[in-house]
Amino acid sequence: MRPLTVDSITKILVDAGIMTPDQRLEATIKERVQRHRLLSDARKLAAQTRTSPPSPSDISPVDIIAGFGFPRLGAKRGEKVDEETVMRALADSAGLEFVRIDPLKLDAQLITKVVSRPFARRHSIIPLSLDKRLLTVATANPSDDEMVRNLRAVSTFDIRPVVSTKSDILKTITEFYGFRTSVKAAEKELRPGVDLGNLEQLVQLQTDRELEATDKHVINAVEYLLRYAYDQRASDVHIEPKREQSVIRLRIDGVLHNVHTMPRVVHNAIVSRIKMLARLDIAERRLPQDGRFKTTAAGEEVELRVSTLPVAFGEKTVLRIFDPERSSYDIQDLGFFERERRLFLRMLERPHGMILVTGPTGSGKTTTLYAGMRMLSSDERNVTSLEDPIEMVFEEFNQVLVQPKIGITFASALRHVLRQDPDVIMVGEIRDAETATNAVQAALTGHLVMSTLHTNDAIEALTRLADLGIEPFLVASSLTGVVAQRLLRTICVECKRERKLDLDEWRALGLRDTSPTPMMVYEGEGCTRCRGTGYYGRTSVVEMFEVTDEVASLIRRSAGADKVRKAAIKDGMRSLREAAVLKMIKGETTFEEVVRVTTSPEALSDTADQEPILTAQPRARG
Repeated sequence: MRPLTVDSITKILVDAGIMTPDQRLEATIKERVQRHRLLSDARKLAAQTRTSPPSPSDISPVDIIAGFGFPRLGAKRGEKVDEETVMRALADSAGLEFVRIDPLKLDAQLITKVVSRPFARRHSIIPLSLDKRLLTVATANPSDDEMVRNLRAVSTFDIRPVVSTKSDILKTITEFYGFRTSVKAAEKELRPGVDLGNLEQLVQLQTDRELEATDKHVINAVEYLLRYAYDQRASDVHIEPKREQSVIRLRIDGVLHNVHTMPRVVHNAIVSRIKMLARLDIAERRLPQDGRFKTTAAGEEVELRVSTLPVAFGEKTVLRIFDPERSSYDIQDLGFFERERRLFLRMLERPHGMILVTGPTGSGKTTTLYAGMRMLSSDERNVTSLEDPIEMVFEEFNQVLVQPKIGITFASALRHVLRQDPDVIMVGEIRDAETATNAVQAALTGHLVMSTLHTNDAIEALTRLADLGIEPFLVASSLTGVVAQRLLRTICVECKRERKLDLDEWRALGLRDTSPTPMMVYEGEGCTRCRGTGYYGRTSVVEMFEVTDEVASLIRRSAGADKVRKAAIKDGMRSLREAAVLKMIKGETTFEEVVRVTTSPEALSDTADQEPILTAQPRARG
């Protein structure tokens, strides 16, 4: 095996036209100083994040070269010679394919069965796939012929090496071997059970070496799973018992991915450990339970909400992850267009009235309400929320947990809150006639009330209030405005590309034909960063209307949803579909995502006098 050195790698980079000879000379001269600096920085970071401190051998020649941050020769402005650039050049030099590892597409059983953890770490490799007798293995050293020979002899498979970055390989080794090893060890021990110990509410995750040194296998498995979920940007972790095994799925950008399976005997222990973290009753398995706990990721506190539900084969457990790095509760960051942002702020500035946010579960309603409450929170205001459950804990306002089992319902809690001299009240959801009546009365008696409803669009909120027995004149007098909301997946910037949207697709959106020629829109081609989906992250689209004098007059006369919708459109309201189309034209989302998430505004078909959807014609090309 030819060892990779700074000198040999930089020669390849110069020959490939990525670095200049002067940069190569600088890297060679300053190699020792750079190694010392990187090692010092890595140890400081490890101390801050409670991860394993690195040794000098952990700093590779590739790390040293990437650490200089040299501008990449002949590339776009701002691009540097980073780890991936170096590894791609090494792959090309060796005639091998470069692959970015997607952990969600790896086979955990294949990885742990084919290669031992010590062998994987020593050679910095990870098995990616097995096709008949051909085993594809990612390596950080394309010149490691010894690894290929040994692996071929041990596994009896034909080996196809591909190149990946060492950082991705080592992270995958820790996540997969750690979780599978812990699950296997727990399976052997759990006959009949295991002592799971006690927990504090704030749980500090262990370092890699601490995890490997301990024999508390169930605890280890849960911590590996949580760290893996944080790394993959998961919003939810589903642990689902099946007939033969238990399945673990992660929800990322609104879509579920299967990531692990584990034996049924381990499932109950894993669920019990999570229930202890959330301070739930581990002996109660017949009733649903809800709880929460905090832990840390990359030095930041992360809050998790836990929900258990008895299903056919055991207790299904879902953990909702509230990561402060990915969740913003600032109105400026909600993704509203300028008109909707200003309108929402105008609603919040009213001293009294009722603001409703509608949409299905998981559409971002609570995030919007939190953003509004945080803006209103001050020393001069008493802001109180009624929630079931409390999604996120904020010190800025008073949060009340609704507990129907002991008689604390939304309606009863709202009656008590009104005796607490509130200025702003957030009711988590209006579910029944009593809650709706109390909320309306609060809005009429000088309080600003915010709440949610489950309706398909903003106008349907009026129909829903009528179904709950609220008289039209009360709705007209109390309601300030309604926001209907959805979340759209956004296009991955690394594989974003243009394509033509033809007229048939444009008409399929249910909107007026404003472009006589095919326009250019964007879509994601699919890459490792977005796991082949073409999407990375989400943004909100809203349909928002304010109860103006004209709208209030129509509501009092019970004029009907169609007439109210026409008046709202006249005032500038965009439908959810129109807002989504604007996001598509701006290059934030795709045609397919617009169609998937929003419904065609059929009610607009008879509004020929409506203002155009777009303030400017979309870009058209031949």
